[in-house]
Amino acid sequence: MRWIYDKFLKIGKKLRFFSVMKPALLLFLAIFLNLPLSGLSMNGSTTRPATVHVGAIFSHNTTIGRVAKVAIDAAVRDVNADPSILRGTKLAVEMQDSNCNNLIGVVQALQFMETDIVAIIGPQSSVIAHVISHVSNELRVPLVSFAATDPTLNSLQYPFFVRSTQSDLFQMAAVADLVDHYQWNQVIAIFIDDGHGRNAVTSLGDKLAEKRHMISSKAALRPGATSSDIMDLLVKVALMGSRIIVLHVSPDIGIKIFSTARYLGMMSNGYVWIATDWLSSLLDSSTPLDATTMETMQGVLSLRQHTADSKLKSMLISRWSQLIKNEKAENFKLNSYGLYAYDTVWLVSHALDAFFSDGGRVSFSNDSNLHDAEGGSLHLEAMSVFDQGQVLLDKILSTSFDGVTGKVQFDHERNLIQPAYDLINIVGTGWRTIGYWSNYSGLSIVSPEKLYEKPANLSTSNQQLLSVIWPGDTMAKPRGWVFPNNGNVLRIGVPKRFSFRQFVSVSSDGNDINGFCIDVFTAAVNLLPYPLPYRFVSYGNGHENPSYTKLAEMVALGEFDAAVGDMSIVTNRTKIVDFTQPYAESGLVIVTAVKKSNSGAWAFLQPFTWEMWCVTAFSLLFIGAVIWILEHRLNDEFRGPPRKQIVTVFWFSFSTLFFAHRENTVSTTGRMILIIWLFVVLIIQSSYTANLTSILTVQHLRSPVTGIDNLVASDEPIGFQAGSFTENYLAEELGISRSRLIALGPPEDYVRALELGPNNGGVAAVVDELPYIQLFLSTQCKFAVVGSAFTRNGWGFAFPRDSPLAVDFSTAILTLSENGDLQRIHDKWLSTDACSSDINELDSESLQIRSFLGLFLICGVTCVLALLIYFVTVICQYLRHCPSKEANSPVVGRSRCRRSLRRFFSFIDEKEEDAKNRSKRKKMQQQEESSVVDSGSLNTHSSNQSSVGFSSTISP
Repeated sequence: MRWIYDKFLKIGKKLRFFSVMKPALLLFLAIFLNLPLSGLSMNGSTTRPATVHVGAIFSHNTTIGRVAKVAIDAAVRDVNADPSILRGTKLAVEMQDSNCNNLIGVVQALQFMETDIVAIIGPQSSVIAHVISHVSNELRVPLVSFAATDPTLNSLQYPFFVRSTQSDLFQMAAVADLVDHYQWNQVIAIFIDDGHGRNAVTSLGDKLAEKRHMISSKAALRPGATSSDIMDLLVKVALMGSRIIVLHVSPDIGIKIFSTARYLGMMSNGYVWIATDWLSSLLDSSTPLDATTMETMQGVLSLRQHTADSKLKSMLISRWSQLIKNEKAENFKLNSYGLYAYDTVWLVSHALDAFFSDGGRVSFSNDSNLHDAEGGSLHLEAMSVFDQGQVLLDKILSTSFDGVTGKVQFDHERNLIQPAYDLINIVGTGWRTIGYWSNYSGLSIVSPEKLYEKPANLSTSNQQLLSVIWPGDTMAKPRGWVFPNNGNVLRIGVPKRFSFRQFVSVSSDGNDINGFCIDVFTAAVNLLPYPLPYRFVSYGNGHENPSYTKLAEMVALGEFDAAVGDMSIVTNRTKIVDFTQPYAESGLVIVTAVKKSNSGAWAFLQPFTWEMWCVTAFSLLFIGAVIWILEHRLNDEFRGPPRKQIVTVFWFSFSTLFFAHRENTVSTTGRMILIIWLFVVLIIQSSYTANLTSILTVQHLRSPVTGIDNLVASDEPIGFQAGSFTENYLAEELGISRSRLIALGPPEDYVRALELGPNNGGVAAVVDELPYIQLFLSTQCKFAVVGSAFTRNGWGFAFPRDSPLAVDFSTAILTLSENGDLQRIHDKWLSTDACSSDINELDSESLQIRSFLGLFLICGVTCVLALLIYFVTVICQYLRHCPSKEANSPVVGRSRCRRSLRRFFSFIDEKEEDAKNRSKRKKMQQQEESSVVDSGSLNTHSSNQSSVGFSSTISP
């Protein structure tokens, strides 16, 4: 029909009246050929084809292929039966069986390119997918795979490759989260040695590394491995230390591995097997496996691609038995890959519908670059380029619909949205779901659909799974590691010390090794739940202490399997090795020569510093002055001649120190001040008594070096133990010039250098770790520690990074500490004599003012407030009782101010009662004078009236 329409268009172009006859021509064709009008565009540019062809390549006789074939056929029938999807166009899927052969699959794909195939579904094999992706990129034919999960198949390398299922990248992220959840450090990966297997295991290693775990060994099997190959590989795995095995193989090889592992005892207690989704696909699609096969995989964990429960999924599952009968296939069930294959057909159909609706046309053109080499017969020129393949690809990537697997939609990285997996535990004749993994919230016992409705939560507390029945029918979490049974003996590096041999002592021939650190190590070995073959190897020449940093580097490089000794846990070493739990506390301290004294002629002044004495004396006088001011106008005991008042102030002030003051206080503010001051005096007196008692009864140490700050600020030489980290710490962390640092050997060097002193070629102090100093001072009573430890660290055993031995030894050391064995070992090697009672830090100095600053501040503020209240009250009284008499005075200026001040101070000096009485008398006198004046005025008025009357009577 399309051909007839095109012929008519060519004829019409030759006719000049085509533009007039075009509508009539289209109507004629529609009636004559019985074509739907909707199928033809009125402008003649496009039409929906009657049939659109899609290719499919996968292995039909595999666990995934058998299910996928039935699912694709069912999807094609459902699409063609739905008039709303392609609207008149029939979908035809041409399926080819690659028969698990990569070469055959590639040839079949190239044959597809010679036909009008608009898209290819599949394949399973990553090798075929890589090859076809290269071709599809050139010919612009979208390749949509429901089974190729190789993480290296990405849109950056293959723009026309679309993965319609979950990538192994997410599956390996789920495995890594599972390993991290149970705190296993190392895993062994068993995989098929092809592109898919290698790339998946590489992704697993990357995901484990993000969580500080690792793959300890990669055990590869060639494709088509025999039972003998599997036996040899598992024997090697059994000799390794890790018991966490990740199995990423094909179903047929996986079943053989489990059977062989059970024969070798590798399905017993202590082992952990994590199978990728190949196992769940086998269990889902196969009819119940025989009891013997199920017995070989008891306790195994597996992953299954999560598909949400929906009505569409339930309907397909209910139809599945009938679909199998229609295909006349053997009895098998639907698995997750079958669901994704079904949705892949619908994905392509929705994209084609959108493609045609937007005017897309199925047309192909030849590429001049595609031709056989000279003498070749591949007929590459027969392959054609899909002209609008990019448009169809964009439609596929923008498609969104609800399928049997859930929401089918792609993110910006071309991955299906909301990737998730079920975690299942093989138990008995079936399995149970112990939780889920999603890229959104990690591990959870809540289904991903509900988690996506809430904010993402990747916190450790939210990572939960149900209990697991592990191999060996146990619910106790396996430790995941044992000492490898490969006949190797651990080489333990031991420093051959020259000094302080109580910690580590190595004989001249290297056969006799003992000491505190060695006994701790052997005691910890005895607590391990497995035998640990080892031998000590001395490190150093015995004439000087070796470098412990270099010893740690040798462990990191593999020259030693561990290092045992008095090795401090410091930052630069923890970057290259793992340390156990500290078995001895340590830290840098300062030891120096000291002078000892009990008392002196002026010992009674030592409890306080000179600043404290001065502030106390000033406070006494200040309090006495304040009390005198507050009591002077009220209390006769604080009045009298000036000489008496000065004596009273001094007497009262100093007598309060002994609570022996005789003067009473009558004012409210004075009593308040006195109570607060007596409390301050009580504290000061108690502190003075206690400190003076200590000075007179306890032997004190005196040294010009008081601490690390004092030592750093000076320019005197400092001693340190050769071979320790002390030198680098003092130079790099504290900025002390290396020219000031002097390396010392045995304890005798310490004594000699300290006795000589900095002025005679010795040192001002020695900086070393606390355990050494404690041992040194146990026999050297004329030296002492000054200040306090200015670093906090400990001693531990060093192991290579991520070594499980470090964890087990840490547990053993904690057990030794809890049961008291660690202390008993310490007492055996590091016991001290009576001289150790003098190993104290330099005693505290005289009490300083900062210790009592709060008390003085409270007392001072109270005094200021009391004085403020007092002067306000006095000024008010002055203004009330002593009104100014100088308003009309002819004296002005400075003389008037001096007279006012004299009157004010006279008022203050006057007793308050006398001032009040004087004020009353003055008021009474003023009232009497006022009454006399008023009487005189009245008499004068009466006389005047009499004179006026008399004058009027004698007037003519």
